[in-house]
Amino acid sequence: MNREPQRCPWPHDELYKKYHDEEWGVPCHDNRHLFEMLILEGAQAGLSWYTVLKKRERYREVFDEFDAEKIARYDARKVTRLLADPGIIRNRLKIAAAIRNAKVYLTVSEEFGSFDRYIWQFIGGKPRQNHWNKPGQVPAKTAESDAMSKDLSKRGFKFVGSTICYAYMQATGMVNDHFTDCFRYKQVRRLGQA
Repeated sequence: MNREPQRCPWPHDELYKKYHDEEWGVPCHDNRHLFEMLILEGAQAGLSWYTVLKKRERYREVFDEFDAEKIARYDARKVTRLLADPGIIRNRLKIAAAIRNAKVYLTVSEEFGSFDRYIWQFIGGKPRQNHWNKPGQVPAKTAESDAMSKDLSKRGFKFVGSTICYAYMQATGMVNDHFTDCFRYKQVRRLGQA
């Protein structure tokens, strides 16, 4: 009999388990992936992450694999096509924000040498190792996500409130918010020390 490993309480199906087991909380320094997650976390605003996760592959297709240089050049015709695509979240403000964020992302990447260097500065370049063992302990935002949100907003990014920024930090491994009894907790912790 194959016993399921002990996980955090939220993955409820195979798609969510795969995301939890392979990606969530893993420290990421790949600029394109960091940009992708920023756009997807913004698309999540007011919805569940599961909704976005189910649409992620289609997002990759229609948003040119999250190539910021291509997205920054999207015109009104492209926006019309995106708004008509049922495979993504068809919200005009969120689509406009993705285009705007691509432009600002390119500016920030040039200024700092990479987006990775810019975004990881908010936690001092090293993942924060948390020690949660029940849902009520995990914060929705922190002083670091507040600072990130404030700076991103000041630079012109959209859909980057502090709660979105904290979810982004969790997703990209800037914080390890796996529960201490989750099988991924120690694995992700080791990755953060590498």
